[in-house]
Amino acid sequence: MATFLYKLGRLAFRRRHFVALVWVALLTLAGVGAASAPPAGSTSFSIPGTEAQKAFDLLEQRYPGMSADGATARVVFKAPDGEKMTDKANKATVRKTVKELQSGSEVASVADPYAGHAVSKDGTIAYASVKYKVSGMELEDSAKDALKDAGQDARDAGLTVEIGGDALTATPETGSSEVIGIAIAAVVLVITFGSLLAAGFPLLTAIIGVGIGVSTITALASALDLGSTTSTLASMIGLAVGIDYALFIVSRYRAELAEGREREEAAGRAVGTAGSAVVFAGLTVVIALVGLSVVNIPMLTKMGVAAAGTVAIAVLIALTLIPALLGYAGRRIKPAGEKSKLLGGGRTPKRPGRPNMGTRWASFVVRRPVAVLLLGVIGLGAAAIPAASLELGLPDDGSQPVSTTQRRAYDLLSEGFGPGFNGPLMVVVDAKGSDHPKAAFTKVGDEIKGLKDVVTVTPATPNKTGDTATITVVPDSKPSSATTEDLVHAIRDKGADITSATDATVLVTGSTAMNIDVSQKLNDALLPYLALVVGLAFLLLIVVFRSILVPLKAALGFLLSVMAALGAVVAVFQWGWLSGLMNVEETGPVMSMMPIFMVGVVFGLAMDYEVFLVTRMREAYVHGEKPQQAVVTGFKHGARVVTAAAVIMIAVFSGFIGSSESMVKMIGFGLAVAVFFDAFIVRMAIVPAVLALLGKRAWWLPKWLDRALPNVDVEGDGLRTDADPRTDPDAEKELVRA
Repeated sequence: MATFLYKLGRLAFRRRHFVALVWVALLTLAGVGAASAPPAGSTSFSIPGTEAQKAFDLLEQRYPGMSADGATARVVFKAPDGEKMTDKANKATVRKTVKELQSGSEVASVADPYAGHAVSKDGTIAYASVKYKVSGMELEDSAKDALKDAGQDARDAGLTVEIGGDALTATPETGSSEVIGIAIAAVVLVITFGSLLAAGFPLLTAIIGVGIGVSTITALASALDLGSTTSTLASMIGLAVGIDYALFIVSRYRAELAEGREREEAAGRAVGTAGSAVVFAGLTVVIALVGLSVVNIPMLTKMGVAAAGTVAIAVLIALTLIPALLGYAGRRIKPAGEKSKLLGGGRTPKRPGRPNMGTRWASFVVRRPVAVLLLGVIGLGAAAIPAASLELGLPDDGSQPVSTTQRRAYDLLSEGFGPGFNGPLMVVVDAKGSDHPKAAFTKVGDEIKGLKDVVTVTPATPNKTGDTATITVVPDSKPSSATTEDLVHAIRDKGADITSATDATVLVTGSTAMNIDVSQKLNDALLPYLALVVGLAFLLLIVVFRSILVPLKAALGFLLSVMAALGAVVAVFQWGWLSGLMNVEETGPVMSMMPIFMVGVVFGLAMDYEVFLVTRMREAYVHGEKPQQAVVTGFKHGARVVTAAAVIMIAVFSGFIGSSESMVKMIGFGLAVAVFFDAFIVRMAIVPAVLALLGKRAWWLPKWLDRALPNVDVEGDGLRTDADPRTDPDAEKELVRA
């Protein structure tokens, strides 16, 4: 592989005009496609295999036009002090608002609070329920705006009006966070390279790659039913790996220049060596993202595949466009160790010949590997302790900041009707196979009334044919509580007994039950997903490093960093530690998607650092250095680059901590902490300590397996054995003809 990529790098360097033209054409084509594509339609959300989804599907069949999975909203009214919502003037104001709400084209129904007994016992709070024909993800912005504006007249009349429900679901804005991340990345790159031009290449190529990827997603959004979150994830991951991969190759190019090679030769060798690491690092990210399909949530699968495509584009750009840009730059890109004149180049170093920080740190670790290893493992183990108390759930309006109308509506409903009123359960009774459907409906209601934590059970509402009915159950506890989850399971357990007695099937659905089922599905998929991703990457790394222990160490180190990061997330968002510093207003269960999402994203980024750092060590070892010296050499050339890449990623992810959305805040914090733990503790401390202790055994591979594995030559040994064109003009001519 190194030889092929070496030739590709030299070809891109020489044919830079053609390469640049191809990428500009692809960017233009993707942009035109995105601009001319029809607007993305409604994004369907389904969770195959869950009881809640089965109930939704059944309601669609038995209640035509009901829109069982349609968005809902509750417009909550509170009377001024000393007044009641039943006062004549307040009634007139509320009914005027209800009439305004009914005018929307996507509105299925609006319930009058006074006709539906939706007034609290003390008469101070009332609510109007709005049902839409489409889900919250499909709802047009105009309908959301009309919902927000509908209560203005009531506010002007002196009533407090707040709006809750999934109809106001919106994709968090992250543009400012991305800008902050790019700005910090630019500063780090300038410091790393000592050159504005060299620093600009990774940013430019990453933006081009993300532009092509996101534009392609936008162009295909309508045809493939892709949501806005798909492009958000793709841009975040694409920007991260795009900067990393270009950073690796530019850094190696400057190192080759420092060894005295000609620029075209240096570009070829940079792509042949660092480019090989980029290819395999990219493959691990692709495996992690495509592996999300094992969860069997269609939306999550599409997000993973789309992001994986953006990563593949980032790899191709790093291998072709970077050497082409290096050809354009010419002598303006300085060898490693030299800075541009603008940034202080040409000055005499204060301490010439002094080893760099990476060399000094690796030498320290090699001298004291046991102490460093124990300190790193114990530290991460301590950070992982809170993960044992991990509780998973999906956020609801109760986890929103108190400044939002959704949270204020949630609190008003809890005040007037009890905490469970914010998460009612819908029980669907399928009595098509029962001889006495009405009796089955009555029995289900009676059985549920006898359960704990039940406040209200509404009478059964049959469909036109009388073979199916819905029953609304209001729990006594808030939707995200463990007590409500126990109630859902208790109703389902009762349903099994009812089925055997009446031949009627009982299903529990609604947003609360759906959240519980999604959390369970993601929890059940975590171990298979982890086994698939780590297993495939383990096999891939065996091929890369031609070792058993190095990939095993890489996988175990990753698991340690992920568990420590999950522990930090639990401590902050579930236990409330440092919640004031992080502006966490409401603690509660960790978002159920967080662990599996963290595993996928962090695994890919962690393997980037592992491959780039350890391939440098492997390269030095293969070329004759002793194992411990090879560790130091790997850090000498790779530590600065890996540190820069990690700082950039931490900055990008930390930008999301400032989001008002608790889910986005949690993802940003979790990923930033995970990258910090993995890059600076696992890769920079535990990895060199383990390799120093293992010595030659780290690179052991059974002979039969060595013969069976393909030789991908990531360390560029094939390039080293070729004649060096710096001293052999015939070899130079041969390479130019290649």
